[in-house]
Amino acid sequence: MAKFLNTSATNYFLEELIKNAKERLILISPFLKLNDRIKELLEDKNRLKIDMRIVYGKSELQPEEINWLKDLLYVRTSFCKNLHAKCYLNEDNCIITSLNLYEFSQVNNNEMGVLIVRQEDHDLYKDTFEEAQRIIRVSEELRFSLEKVDKDNPITNHEETGSKLTTSKLAQKLNIKTADLFVKLVENGYLELKGDKHFLTAKGKENGGEYRTSQKFNGGYFLWIDSLNLE
Repeated sequence: MAKFLNTSATNYFLEELIKNAKERLILISPFLKLNDRIKELLEDKNRLKIDMRIVYGKSELQPEEINWLKDLLYVRTSFCKNLHAKCYLNEDNCIITSLNLYEFSQVNNNEMGVLIVRQEDHDLYKDTFEEAQRIIRVSEELRFSLEKVDKDNPITNHEETGSKLTTSKLAQKLNIKTADLFVKLVENGYLELKGDKHFLTAKGKENGGEYRTSQKFNGGYFLWIDSLNLE
């Protein structure tokens, strides 16, 4: 029998659904901006090689979000036009809810939903799973979009430009995650964080940092010298 969920219960069971996934995980949310806890859980599932699908549809992803997702080999991300459904499934449970997979919604909004347990409501789970699969089929996988960006803007394919590197390429060289490098760049005063966006500082410019814009790569990207001091 389906279980009603209020805001706090929806967040709790969403984390449990991700944490307990052993075979597959499907996350469908129009808006996508993951909080640190959800990212941590997905990174753990990636280490366990769990097949994960994320479908979103209402806003373009920020470069930091794209770079984080690209580091997860077992996550496939798709864009679905006119998506309004919010549904989260693993092989045993499903949540249908008003809650977007968006950190602002998880903290500030009043939400509700229902938890469907496959063992108790097999037909209801089956219908939900089949509709989720249909949404995935009609979605465009983000990897294709990124390849188109790469062709028009070779630098976004993590190539060097002269003696400078993109943030992702520099992170690869330092053997750290791109998200961790952004933290170090802020800590060293090369970038400043305003809201959820990074901006190049005067110190960053003095140390060879550059900001480039692209019509297709939303938010632009940063370039850094090969020997940037991050101590």
